Amino acid sequence: MSFLKSTYYQDIMNQKLNNLNKKIQCSFEFFPAKNINLESKLFSSAIKLSELKPFFFSVTYGANSGEREKTYEIVKKIHQKTGVITAPHLTCVDSTYTELEQIAKFYWENGIRSIFALRGDSNNVHHKHAMYAYDLVVLLKKIADFDISVAAYPETHPEAKNAKSDIINLQKKVNAGANRAITQFFFNTDIYLRFRDNCLKNNINVEIIPGILPIYNFEQLKRFAKMTNVSIPSWMFEIFRGLSNDLATQRIIGSSILIDMIKNLSIEGVKNFHFYTLNQSDIVYSICRLFGF
Repeated sequence: MSFLKSTYYQDIMNQKLNNLNKKIQCSFEFFPAKNINLESKLFSSAIKLSELKPFFFSVTYGANSGEREKTYEIVKKIHQKTGVITAPHLTCVDSTYTELEQIAKFYWENGIRSIFALRGDSNNVHHKHAMYAYDLVVLLKKIADFDISVAAYPETHPEAKNAKSDIINLQKKVNAGANRAITQFFFNTDIYLRFRDNCLKNNINVEIIPGILPIYNFEQLKRFAKMTNVSIPSWMFEIFRGLSNDLATQRIIGSSILIDMIKNLSIEGVKNFHFYTLNQSDIVYSICRLFGF
């Protein structure tokens, strides 16, 4: 290829990226680390990703109150270190209505205005849920005008009766006051786009933000997918076959897959992306820089 041809194609690619750069934003999810060293890595990742001026950070937590307190401390520290709006996950699986009211009031009084409202999962498979995410959204909006994110499931929640009931549940959460929905991760963009169209048909008019999971380890990814009812396309099994002991190559291939997904989704009008970082910043940061976040 001649120099003129190569620069011509480079100009076209730069123009396409520039067009995307003006349209898209990002947010990032972290989870509480288990020890001091891992916590240091978490904060380093948050500081690095804050350079991208994200829409917000979120921090997950387990079901018990000790984890919730840890989540609050991490939310506070991340916000102090980065200045980025940081939203704690809040679940209602093992809390009473009164306890959740107290938590919501505490958050509001301590300057936390954004919350990711979830039902949460119990370790007891026979657990009977007294409250669901819809109930939690209603409760939060009674306490104060929180900015609320809720979960959405392009491939249907594992416990939902069917796709229709899952959409109705999301509709209830939005009607109760949720500001946006963030999806479970996926790797088939058509599944997300059909889900988004279905949301519009059912008058769910908030933004449906795609959740993006970086691929660091394909075996780990398969475990995550099995737990969350997420399908992995057959072509991905082919690409990663024989690479179990080659994580460096897996990360490179995984980055390429995510780049294609983000490019294709942005062409379809997606403007925001939520990254499940797994407390790592290198791949996510590189991909976001490529798109000019």
